[in-house]
Amino acid sequence: MGDPKKPRKKYETPRRPWDTARLQEELRLVGEYGLRNKRELWKYQTMLSKFRHRARTLLALPPEEREREARILIDKLYDMGILSKDADLDRILDLKVEDLLDRRLQTLVYKLGLAKTIIQARQMIVHGHIAVGDKIVRIPSYMVMRGEEELIRYSYKSPYNNPDHPVRRILATAT
Repeated sequence: MGDPKKPRKKYETPRRPWDTARLQEELRLVGEYGLRNKRELWKYQTMLSKFRHRARTLLALPPEEREREARILIDKLYDMGILSKDADLDRILDLKVEDLLDRRLQTLVYKLGLAKTIIQARQMIVHGHIAVGDKIVRIPSYMVMRGEEELIRYSYKSPYNNPDHPVRRILATAT
């Protein structure tokens, strides 16, 4: 069963660790999405590779079984907000890691204008200033589902909830 203090790794490391093009792309993504380290990026790359692997295995199945299983996978990705409802397996194979990174709470807080920078969005989440619905979420990598997008707001306990807060005035003038 394993030691409960040592959880299973949720990512796979790159096969070629010193590939210059990959290192530059990883560095760009880490900076653009405000990730803490490359392990966060590798986690999403692994998640994407599992979705794509599942789509490739579905293409090898008989047509009636493929349609049923493909609908389940597409519905899951639709609920996550990654695909549209009428997508097919080819669209899953075309996904990029940016599609997953755009669904993180940190990215959505920044894009909604609740924070000035992507780094400030991470800090606000970790410090408990952001809520999804009625729950305060302190995890920047929280995957926001399709129905939760409009529920992202400042926490009721947060001083940012006050419209007269200086940071809120700066954000209002910036937009």
